[in-house]
Amino acid sequence: MRTKTIKIDPKNPDLALIAKAAKIIKDGGLVAFPTETVYGLGASYFDKKAVERIYKIKKRPKNKPLSLHVDDFGVLNELNCDVTPQAGQVISRFWPGPLTIILKSKDNQKGVGFRMPRNRIARLLIKRSGVPIVAPSANLSGNKPPRNAGDVKRDLDGKIDMIIDAGEVELGVESTVLDLSGAKSKILREGAIADAVRQFLK
Repeated sequence: MRTKTIKIDPKNPDLALIAKAAKIIKDGGLVAFPTETVYGLGASYFDKKAVERIYKIKKRPKNKPLSLHVDDFGVLNELNCDVTPQAGQVISRFWPGPLTIILKSKDNQKGVGFRMPRNRIARLLIKRSGVPIVAPSANLSGNKPPRNAGDVKRDLDGKIDMIIDAGEVELGVESTVLDLSGAKSKILREGAIADAVRQFLK
């Protein structure tokens, strides 16, 4: 397949181009897009075939779950997650930003990871798509996380539908992952702001 690359100015995003990318996601396609941490590979959470494509294309182990990128706090309630008082405090302090939190689902007690990025293009894409977006890093598993569109192309050109090129990302380090699904909070991945999260939880 041919991967289309579109350039979007991060300071003045073209909403028409973002709408095109959002339509691809709504229609079951895969779009690589910038966040403040690294470029992510986005698909609709509700489209099982698209999610399967991510695992296949990235060569990602099936036992590694995918976190969801959201633009609305209400999604946590819609997906029936247990937002504890501690989780609420963490969200208020660090969202939007480079922190993924794992919450327990009230339905099956399984942990689900969520992140609300602060990157404007990412937020607009999620909003226009109208669905939570699963978005692991846009690279082959085991390779360095992509900091720009060129990095994405080296791994995924011809395998995904679209790349949003918005230049170099702000941080270049993946998000910190904090597990809040159990009795005790636990940092599972150091990522961009682990020290700040530890200090907050003291």
